[in-house]
Amino acid sequence: MAEEESLELEDSEAPKSKKKIIIFAVIGLVLALVIAGALWFFLSGDDEAAAAVGSDEAVEQVEEVNQGEAFYVAMPRPFVFNLPGKTRSRLVEIKVQMMVRGADDDVLIKKHIPLIEDALLTTFSGSDEQKLSSLAGKDELRQLALLNVQNTLQPVTGRKVVEKVLFTGFVMQ
Repeated sequence: MAEEESLELEDSEAPKSKKKIIIFAVIGLVLALVIAGALWFFLSGDDEAAAAVGSDEAVEQVEEVNQGEAFYVAMPRPFVFNLPGKTRSRLVEIKVQMMVRGADDDVLIKKHIPLIEDALLTTFSGSDEQKLSSLAGKDELRQLALLNVQNTLQPVTGRKVVEKVLFTGFVMQ
């Protein structure tokens, strides 16, 4: 009786294992076909299409080179202004540098320093004590200063010359 049960078990396992082998073989074959098709597609592309892709990459590299080296232009003097507060007025001094790309933009920014100083002083004097007491407020002021400088220079230069406004000194007494 034990022999009959073992024979029945062996017979029932044989069809299952054959099914598994067939399933794995079909999956392997499909996978091999997909890989072969992908390789053929990528490796046998048109030479013109490859040249177009290569030229697009070359254009991007040239644009990166045209952006040029970063130059930092310091404002000639720090911005000093009074900031009214709830209990007392505070004196604020901010030293500013601007980041531009390329020697041409460096010369252009130096040419328009009075215009930039006006935009920055207007921006700084419009802030309040609570904002400038926190790091988030200083970051917000820096972003606002960048936008105002870019908007001021846009009509004069025809493009956005300043990439970043950096506070290199910040004192509030």
